[in-house]
Amino acid sequence: MLFLALVGTVPSAEACTRVVYKGPNNTILTGRTMDFSMEIPANHWIFPRGMKRSGEVGKNSIEWVSKYGSLAISSWDISTSDGMNEKGLVANMLWLVESAYPTFDKEGTKKGMAISLWAQYVLDNFATVAEAVEALGREDFAVVSDFIPGTDKFTTVHLSISDATGDNAILEYIGGKLVIHHDPSYTVMTNDPAYDKQLSIAKYWENIPGKTFLPGSVTASDRFVRAKFFINAIPQTDNTRVAVASVFSVIRNTSVPFGFEIEGYPNLSTTRWRAVADQKNLVYYFETALTPNTFWVDLKKIDFSPNASVKKLDLSNNKTYAGETSSEFKNEKPFEFIGL
Repeated sequence: MLFLALVGTVPSAEACTRVVYKGPNNTILTGRTMDFSMEIPANHWIFPRGMKRSGEVGKNSIEWVSKYGSLAISSWDISTSDGMNEKGLVANMLWLVESAYPTFDKEGTKKGMAISLWAQYVLDNFATVAEAVEALGREDFAVVSDFIPGTDKFTTVHLSISDATGDNAILEYIGGKLVIHHDPSYTVMTNDPAYDKQLSIAKYWENIPGKTFLPGSVTASDRFVRAKFFINAIPQTDNTRVAVASVFSVIRNTSVPFGFEIEGYPNLSTTRWRAVADQKNLVYYFETALTPNTFWVDLKKIDFSPNASVKKLDLSNNKTYAGETSSEFKNEKPFEFIGL
């Protein structure tokens, strides 16, 4: 009955899937699908160390200077939704309908930060999951959400982070309180339900052999089960080419077919793009649904020094790239994170 109740909570959610692969010789890769009900541009940005940031919520905004350089993937050039920093820390934001953030008073004493900066804050400030969990767990500031501009969608997301050691954490705001799930074994997540319920779903399916039966729908719970089975069933190797291909095969298996719709499921979301971050070799692989190629960025070829320029790889209008593309980035004024 618990399992049926959990499945019943997920049909109307925006869809995303995230997996972490752990191979021999410190081979760690994080893959994710970005599934959304409308087109979501994903320009790539190079942010050097030493960038001054504001939480963008008014006079009570937190402020910081980036400690690490990063490759950030933007959504509409108003938010960072994914990325990897120069230490191999990866951040991914996924939709979570039941998110409820702390009350924030712009005239109060509690500091705040717009949710558009949540992933970027982690990439800027931390080298490991443990560091991020320790700092964010103090709740020195409130994460403040708002509507996506031009829509009636209030931003409700949870944040996953993984590092080059294979450690993992999922951060959620439930009932206005921060909940942190921190364990190296938390290698798979989808958008809904909240992560404690996802773990319950995983427990249920432990008794059903994946080689005999796997659920095949595009609901979050079914994608979670397939992703968990396949990420542990693919070859465990330190051959980078094989490992990257294997992780892409898992997130393609859990993708929602492009343009797919079901009557009565208004928020069922097509897969817009996929990414795989090689945290050992610091290479970020990327593909979109509307372009024919997978391309990648080698972070070892990027100048992240404080005096380096911010650079952008423009993916608007279905621009197509192939192979290693670090040289294709152009100097650009950094985008402005949306706030209150």
